[in-house]
Amino acid sequence: MGIFNRLDPRSGLRYVLILQLVIAGVLIAFDVVGVIPNPFKERVELPTGPVSPGDQRREYRTDRSDPSLLLQDGPLEIPMPEAFPERLDFSVVEVEGLGRVLLLTGQIEVDDSSRFASYLSDMREKPDLVALHSPGGMVSEALSIGEKVREAELSSAVLAGAMCVSSCPYILAGGEERIVSLRSIVGMHQHYYDQPRLIPVVFAVEGIQMGQGETMQHLIDMGVEPSLMLYSLNTPPDEIYALVEEELLDTRIATQVID
Repeated sequence: MGIFNRLDPRSGLRYVLILQLVIAGVLIAFDVVGVIPNPFKERVELPTGPVSPGDQRREYRTDRSDPSLLLQDGPLEIPMPEAFPERLDFSVVEVEGLGRVLLLTGQIEVDDSSRFASYLSDMREKPDLVALHSPGGMVSEALSIGEKVREAELSSAVLAGAMCVSSCPYILAGGEERIVSLRSIVGMHQHYYDQPRLIPVVFAVEGIQMGQGETMQHLIDMGVEPSLMLYSLNTPPDEIYALVEEELLDTRIATQVID
């Protein structure tokens, strides 16, 4: 008779519960290791200052923009706040040569898509342009806002002095015309697709792949080359890869590049 045949039901249940606790502990340990920075990992100092072809990786910041990354030779179309609001802020400004501009500034958070839709519907006049200044945020919200920009038949822009990085370019993609200033930053990196904490990567792979598929489909639907995702997939989440003029136009994330 085997050992499991000699166990009474209560003892067997006890061992099952202990095994489950051990498994849970291992899973939590895997997740914690992935969340806590490795103190032994060598930190690579990234360059600072304006980007140029071949020198396009910079530190990713969500709290503030970094004006040193931008070319400073010329006036700004719109004064851009250095510190990003904790969620999208909407305002309307008149810009010479561009008309009434609806400016979206700040991090992209839960429910910002519905807030954008409400703000847009309450406007007495349709804006001539949607301008962006954002460090990104929730991918699903950015995709939804980009779709709403296209449904409203609006053009989008990243103007001089502005940054549109991480998930923000998926809003930019929604514009019928997409205008990007050479004195702005449009940047990509790897995204998190709303995966719950304390779940190891092996269980999150399916959700991550679905998220990437939805993102690529969004770009295709908006007329942007899905090859744009290569700059995202090849850049760690704590860095940003800033696109230069050729990349902006080749991927069609910009249909027009201005000074």
